[in-house]
Amino acid sequence: MKKIFTLLFVGSYWYVASAQKLEKLTVESIMRDPKWMGTQSTNVSWSEDSKKIYFTWNPQNKGRDAQYEITTQDIKPKLVSPEERRSLTPVIGAWNRKHTLKLIEKNGDIYILDAKTQKETQLTATVEREGNASFSADASKVFYVRGDNYYALTLNTGQTVQLSNFVRGGAATTLPTAAILGGGGRRGGGQGAGGRGAGAQQSGNEQDRWLRNQQMSLFDVLKERAQNDRQAGQNGGRRGGFGNGFGQQQGKHMAELPVAEDKTLAGVTVSPDGRYVTYRLIKQPELAKITIVPNYVTTSGYTEDIPNRTKVGAPQSTSESFVYDTKRDTMYSVNTKDIPGIKDLPDYVKDYPEQLAARTKANEDRRVTIQGPFWNEDGSNAVVIVNAQDYKDRWIMKLDAQTGKLSLIDRQHDNAWIAGPGISSFGSSVGWLDNTHFYFQSEASGYSHIYVADVANGTKAQLTRGKWEVSALHLSNDKKSFYFQANMDHPGVSDYYRQPVTGGTPVKLTSMRGGNEVELSPDEKWLAIRYSYTNKPYELYIQPNKPGAKPVQVTNSVTEEFKSYPWRAPEIFTFKNRDGADIYARVYTPANPAPSHPAVVFVHGAGYLQDVMYKWSTSYFHEYMFNNMLADNGYTVLEIDYTGSAGYGRDIRTGIYRHMGGKDLTDHIDAVKLLVDKYGVNPKNVGIYGGSYGGFMTLMAMFTAPDVFAAGAGLRSVTDWAHYNHGYTANILNEPYNDEKAYQVSSPINFAAGLKGKLLMCHGMVDQNVNFQDIVRLTQRLIELHKDNWSLAAYPVEDHGFVEPSSWVDEYKRIYALFNESLKN
Repeated sequence: MKKIFTLLFVGSYWYVASAQKLEKLTVESIMRDPKWMGTQSTNVSWSEDSKKIYFTWNPQNKGRDAQYEITTQDIKPKLVSPEERRSLTPVIGAWNRKHTLKLIEKNGDIYILDAKTQKETQLTATVEREGNASFSADASKVFYVRGDNYYALTLNTGQTVQLSNFVRGGAATTLPTAAILGGGGRRGGGQGAGGRGAGAQQSGNEQDRWLRNQQMSLFDVLKERAQNDRQAGQNGGRRGGFGNGFGQQQGKHMAELPVAEDKTLAGVTVSPDGRYVTYRLIKQPELAKITIVPNYVTTSGYTEDIPNRTKVGAPQSTSESFVYDTKRDTMYSVNTKDIPGIKDLPDYVKDYPEQLAARTKANEDRRVTIQGPFWNEDGSNAVVIVNAQDYKDRWIMKLDAQTGKLSLIDRQHDNAWIAGPGISSFGSSVGWLDNTHFYFQSEASGYSHIYVADVANGTKAQLTRGKWEVSALHLSNDKKSFYFQANMDHPGVSDYYRQPVTGGTPVKLTSMRGGNEVELSPDEKWLAIRYSYTNKPYELYIQPNKPGAKPVQVTNSVTEEFKSYPWRAPEIFTFKNRDGADIYARVYTPANPAPSHPAVVFVHGAGYLQDVMYKWSTSYFHEYMFNNMLADNGYTVLEIDYTGSAGYGRDIRTGIYRHMGGKDLTDHIDAVKLLVDKYGVNPKNVGIYGGSYGGFMTLMAMFTAPDVFAAGAGLRSVTDWAHYNHGYTANILNEPYNDEKAYQVSSPINFAAGLKGKLLMCHGMVDQNVNFQDIVRLTQRLIELHKDNWSLAAYPVEDHGFVEPSSWVDEYKRIYALFNESLKN
């Protein structure tokens, strides 16, 4: 009876806890594990037959998220069984043109699936891994990669022919086909505090074991992370070896394709007819010194070094692209010397007469990297995208595979830097409509829009136009329509559209105002929509692919506790900055302003990001709740999409070129004037806070506009751009040794003497994005300047994005105390 009573008590307690009301916002209540709010559905995908939608969800808000499914006929979510998860077919390679056969990779071997009978036939069975499978243009052959080389397997005979013969001159590695060349990249996963950094000590003596046990007993985060690591490790697996292959390899003589010791092979592709193998050789810089991030709170008890990244201006890799003609058994390079503007100097060198003279005299070709080739279906035409390593040009070029020569289709030049939705080298939206028409996105009009080029006669047409941006571009199955996301109605509203590839008026398919993230079903009959509004987190909906169709809600994720508080939908408006440009803003107004009429400005991070939107911010939900709490306590809170933010076209995107902390900061100063004039804020009681780029902006505000901002909290802040990474910084500020002036005016550490108000700095000590060294260097500068109105809070187990609720609570209690002490007196 006692056991029964206990179970009933626990059950009723859970019910009371889940139904409790959020009477008052506190730092402790809003910075808990986010599961208290409810867990949104993520990772939405369709089954190949378009009958099921899979998504990750956690409706009970307990333990780990799990995979759920619905059908188009039954939208009640059901947990996917372990057996079904294992049976889900991974997509490797592609369908044939008729969509009757599909290539699959299992355990490193290639299979072919008959769509009608669902019968699988194994094509390879080797110890080596085969991948990157695709059909030839006529579907008579299957191309695949084994090791470094491409092979062609003829389906009706089983004969396998080797298409390339790379011979290494020394130890080198092969990068995946999709690798982007030109130095830099994105770090996959952060090293945490649980002894996962490089060089973790595994000594087995008694002292080491004692230290490890002490660490585990002291720090809950280490125990939790160790448990998570063990659980993740149980999901791994290794492929076994197989016997003889499907066919016999044909012996033949073929040219050796040398890969030198100091070079890396990358981007190996084959033309649809199997005649041409294209590839790149990357030469890594000899002296690329990297930063080291010390990890202090480890399971071993020892400080462990995490190898990190290079700093901006470090030597970058260079590359050459080649074509191997299997028919002629000959190899030759892709010729970049005749690219229009290949010798052009960037505009900024005019500020450095000696550099301009030296570089003009040298008359060198600019370094470039090549994406592609992108082949049409029958292999008769190929296009490459050439990016200048100084970020000022992107050329779309037709490749004559028989000679390696390039001819111009489109050139986009920008005196600042090339980027924008669908344009970045990390995510270009390009492809073929047919064998002669190639589509791409460009900011030539000032906004990222769709263009189509006829590679046969060189003509181009702009298909979409207006002061809005296209993103997530997708070609329909029949190649007659484009599907895309766009912010046509408002920069802060995202909708899904369809438009004929011949042009015309886009048809809006979504109807809920806010944020619509759409996954189109493979048969293009249904839309799976993750929808949110400013004060409503994302939920999953399903809708027929028809304009005006009614979306039906699938998930109801938010908890009763979250719904019990009246979360604000802040007022969104525009104002003119000092240059006459429209700046979008949103304001949280207090029902009862504090007697001192204080205000706080929140600055979003990432530089190129958007915050003023009619959708839930997955990046800044903590800050959204904190801003509600500030408003509850008498503060007026403002957020703006300052110059440099996403969603507003090229001129806003590049407005910070060569001066971060310039127009982006004056936008905030202009916004404060608006707060004073329109909302009755006391100009002496304005604070500012933000993280990452927002932390950088906070420092620039406190140092260069000290009479505007009385207090600031800079979180994980960049303090000196010369110490940040290359891929982000060199776009905007060029390189420190080439454009020193840009770094001088953009780095807060150079202006620290201007500090007047109270400054709080918070930083994770294992930050592998903005290294902790950044804030340490600024700290030393403040000490030497004899400033005493600042403080630093260090978080030993946190990377750039905090994950521990205890850290969030500590950080925001400090921020709240700072504002109360500085702005309410």
